[in-house]
Amino acid sequence: MNDYTYPTIYFSYFLFTLLVGGAAYFFIRSIKDGYLGPNSEEPKYRMLRDDWDNDENKPAGGKTPGRP
Repeated sequence: MNDYTYPTIYFSYFLFTLLVGGAAYFFIRSIKDGYLGPNSEEPKYRMLRDDWDNDENKPAGGKTPGRP
């Protein structure tokens, strides 16, 4: 009978390290790319403004919604 305790423990630690390392890598990369910065919501508001400007059914004299 073989004892598989050490290979399974090493495998689980390796997998845990791999997953935590990948999460930390992408978290740091997203901060460096500006996804979590102060202007991270700007693409959403720009898309909403573009949709509102191109909408044919907007009310007369309607204002373009801006950032709150």
